Amino acid sequence: MAVITLNYEYLERLVGTDKETILERMPLIGSDIERTFDDHVDVEFFPDRVDLYSTEGVARAMRGYLGIEEGLPEYEVTPSGIAFSVDPALASIRPHLGSAVIRNVNLDEAGIESLMALQESLHWALGRGRRKVAIGVHDMDTVTPPFRYLASPRDRRFVPLDFEDELSMEEILAEHPKGRDYARLVEEFERFPLIVDANDQVLSFPPIINGELTRVTTGTRNILLDCTGTDERAVRMAANIICTALAETGATIESVEIDGTPYPDLSPAERVVSAAECVRLLGIDLTADEMAALLRKMRFGAEALPDGKVRVLVPAYRADIMHDWDIFEDVAVAYGFDTFEAALPPTFTTGQEHPIAVLQREIRSIFTGMGYLEVMPFTLTSERVLYEQMRREPSPEVLRVAKPISEEQTVVRTEILPLLMEILEINCHRELPQRVFATGDVIRGTHTTQTVAAVSIHPGADFSEAYAMMETLCRECGVAAEFAESKDPAFIDGRRGDVLVDGKRVGVFGEIYPDVLTAFSLEHPVAALELDLTAVPGYPVRPDTP
Repeated sequence: MAVITLNYEYLERLVGTDKETILERMPLIGSDIERTFDDHVDVEFFPDRVDLYSTEGVARAMRGYLGIEEGLPEYEVTPSGIAFSVDPALASIRPHLGSAVIRNVNLDEAGIESLMALQESLHWALGRGRRKVAIGVHDMDTVTPPFRYLASPRDRRFVPLDFEDELSMEEILAEHPKGRDYARLVEEFERFPLIVDANDQVLSFPPIINGELTRVTTGTRNILLDCTGTDERAVRMAANIICTALAETGATIESVEIDGTPYPDLSPAERVVSAAECVRLLGIDLTADEMAALLRKMRFGAEALPDGKVRVLVPAYRADIMHDWDIFEDVAVAYGFDTFEAALPPTFTTGQEHPIAVLQREIRSIFTGMGYLEVMPFTLTSERVLYEQMRREPSPEVLRVAKPISEEQTVVRTEILPLLMEILEINCHRELPQRVFATGDVIRGTHTTQTVAAVSIHPGADFSEAYAMMETLCRECGVAAEFAESKDPAFIDGRRGDVLVDGKRVGVFGEIYPDVLTAFSLEHPVAALELDLTAVPGYPVRPDTP
């Protein structure tokens, strides 16, 4: 979830009331106040309400919720006469473009900070790290229309934002901080996306960095907005949110012709919803007229219809309205969660602890009794950590993430031990000894089971310590295990052992191999183990159960 910084003075000016009133009611629209300071407050909003990721968006919502200004905000869009052309060669690179001209902008430092923060938050929430959509805002008065969005040779040079000298686009990917962060989005293409004006001056290298030429300052009065990406809906929604946020400050919106089509379209979407269904879901008694009034409080256009339904006009900046129930949720917010009457459910049931949870609780008791601290490593990891750094062959049963968002989270863990090694690496500057364990799910193929792993790092860690840990664990869990010589390459030959139950390998223990220690930047010996909990007598689910 995004944490937004709201400047008190700027917020009070936009809402039209004092900060105390705003902060008292703000949590009721779906936020969590993280930290308060003398001049600003940090507030966390849910990822679905991307329109609240700016001071302007929060002010618009709060004016409605406080009854200062209700109903659908109307944003007039007039033609600018400015055109944008899109190079067909971008179809396989970054095909979608949204744009607008925003005039009569009057932003102070707080306004610019809010705009930049909104831009970055949208990159995360809508853009998925700029992959689906990236946003550029430019000082319109420094460039000349018409504009072109084209597929450029990689050696094209310009001065990127925050730099003084020209760099080629390839050099930007290698030398500019934003280039290094987002190079993965474009480096595979023979040509790069580029936005230029009529004089061939560079405005932006999306999704990487804008040009220094069009930097927005407190003196900027007219802005050219560009939103580029691979997802048309995300591009369109990002443009709508930026435009309407700036319109809240008094700016005017003008459309841009993109290959003959005007953008943006800020007209509302219309839905007709049932008041009876809303009453059934929320459990509160509302007429269609009362429901419409509550929706106007949430900045929808709404009117009751004769048949018990409500016609709703959804603002162009609301990315989260995809179902009638999304509208009913806003009815509940406007009604006030603090005003719902508490009631016991009509059906009474009692629950009990799951047998696997009972087993894991016993495991935790054993390790804490041996002086170990529990950690909770992520379920997602990478093949580099699971196998390469552990000197192990990749498992044919590893479950890969179809569309990973980073190189560090490409697969679901098949073992826990490598992740504990990673935790030791993160804490290598801490005092020794360090003894940690973790228990939880591992996924092999399409089957979920549970294991427990533990590591101990200090100058005297050795095979004997690992053997003692495993022997204690098996004894306390009632595992009738036999120990045999292991061939696991993650451990030192002659200082490693397999755990066998009925001839089946269910665990491993020993002293970690020096090359593994080096791979995790560790300077001291590590004694480690991992045991498959399906070997524990009475394990409640068959190992082959998905």
